[in-house]
Amino acid sequence: MRLARTNMAAAFRTASRALHPFAKNSSCNPARIQLQWRCQMTAAAPVAVKKPTPQIQPEKRKPKTGILMLNMGGPETLGEVHDFLLRLFLDRDLMTLPVQNKLAPFIAKRRTPKIQEQYSQIGGGSPIKKWTATQGEAMVKLLDEMAPHSAPHKYYIGFRYVHPLTEEAIELMEEEGVERAIAFTQYPQYSCSTTGSSLNAIYRYYNTKGAKPKMKWSTIDRWPTHPLLVQCFADHIQKELDLFPPDKRKDVVILFSAHSLPMSVVNRGDPYPQEVGATVQKVMEKLDYSNPYRLVWQSKVGPMPWLGPQTDETIKGLCQRGKRNILLVPIAFTSDHIETLYELDIEYSQKLATECGVENIRRAESLNGNPLFAKALADLVQSHLQSNEICSKQLTLRCPLCVNPVCRETKSFFTTQEQ
Repeated sequence: MRLARTNMAAAFRTASRALHPFAKNSSCNPARIQLQWRCQMTAAAPVAVKKPTPQIQPEKRKPKTGILMLNMGGPETLGEVHDFLLRLFLDRDLMTLPVQNKLAPFIAKRRTPKIQEQYSQIGGGSPIKKWTATQGEAMVKLLDEMAPHSAPHKYYIGFRYVHPLTEEAIELMEEEGVERAIAFTQYPQYSCSTTGSSLNAIYRYYNTKGAKPKMKWSTIDRWPTHPLLVQCFADHIQKELDLFPPDKRKDVVILFSAHSLPMSVVNRGDPYPQEVGATVQKVMEKLDYSNPYRLVWQSKVGPMPWLGPQTDETIKGLCQRGKRNILLVPIAFTSDHIETLYELDIEYSQKLATECGVENIRRAESLNGNPLFAKALADLVQSHLQSNEICSKQLTLRCPLCVNPVCRETKSFFTTQEQ
């Protein structure tokens, strides 16, 4: 199994790991310290840090089309873990805590050593910025050839909890005179907790400033069944299947693992589960349904109901039933991060597999620097530009039981943009 040396930290997983021991502390009343995961999109409180060096790309030229690559981000060094956690715990987009302004700093400080230890086991930092830059550079190079009418193209990185922050990227895009801005989520499947949060940050940037954008905005808000994305996943799965012993290959159970969500979020109408399922079906169709498979969910924490079955429980259950050859596929992640490099590769493939008596367990490589994946990104942008659409039809529909008014304002912000 190929283990990368660095990783990114997705927000739900890090928050889950950081809060779990806190909730068990006997000096705290669990009823008072109840974590409520939400799809509400209020701003993450700022953390006082030095302004980062602007993003630098190979060619210094005024861009016509700016592509803002949206993601949660992750600390690149152990020294950045605390500020990452602090921003995360102050963010009411993801959770609400009692006296959050006071409790969040306490939790962040308390949990920093634990999270730093996890990062130290997988290389000492997140690779998400590195992979995003690699993917962005390849994407814009292709776009300049494929779509000269909208060139020059330039990518910008917009993270939620680490630099470069989404707001910093927007400011840079405005300063550089971008004419057409595309908010391009790097999550193939939409969730209010990920893509929705990043899009809300864009709306909030302009609303806080009380100014209209100088750029014309649109968004690629989901792409779960894009043919080249599906091909990338299928290729990586087949590559790993070929490494199993020939006599075991057809018996390998493929477990597509995605980050779970609390059922309270799912029951509001978040489309994430169905979109992840759509990706899985397209990938298995491409593989001609060569192996038995299941869609499973990882990173559950606490006693509240979460989307299941859980990845670790599924591994245990399969072993108990004699299915001891397993291939893990991170189907909702396109780059390596803490869920792949620590949870899947160390917790499940090493520790849990040994405990359960797994015979062979492998993990499909993340898409990372795959050239075909860069083509997928470029094709998505080109198709979006040609379509003249502001966003997907799905984005115009709020979750039926949405409790966050900012979602309505964000959707209005994008749908009223003139192209």
